[in-house]
Amino acid sequence: MIAIVCLEERKGMQFGGRRVSRDRVVTEKICELCEGKTLWMDPASEKLFAEQEESGNVTIQAAEDFLKQAGEGEYCFVENTGLQAVEEKMEQIVVFWWNRHYPSDRKLDLELSKWNKVSEEEFAGYSHEKITKEVYEK
Repeated sequence: MIAIVCLEERKGMQFGGRRVSRDRVVTEKICELCEGKTLWMDPASEKLFAEQEESGNVTIQAAEDFLKQAGEGEYCFVENTGLQAVEEKMEQIVVFWWNRHYPSDRKLDLELSKWNKVSEEEFAGYSHEKITKEVYEK
């Protein structure tokens, strides 16, 4: 399984019940990454990808237990749940970092220093002038 998360600088995933992950450029990049494969997610995340799914750019599979259902090599977009329980199952983590501090009530529950960073790319998002994409492997 390949996990995809969007984080603010202190590893926050949600703040005040709102998602950090809302940026249309990031959504497009996630769909490009998952091209030809299924993108698993919680049903609450589906609306972020509705336009991309309608245009055929990505195949969405939403389920409450999506982290358990996703198999080897499949992508999981994670914004409202922890990953620690499935860390052993994960092959990669793709992190989109916002260059901002937001208050957060849900943070990534993994220690990225235990993973190897294999790539890094900076780009301008729609709502943020700088977003950094990092890819980690075991």
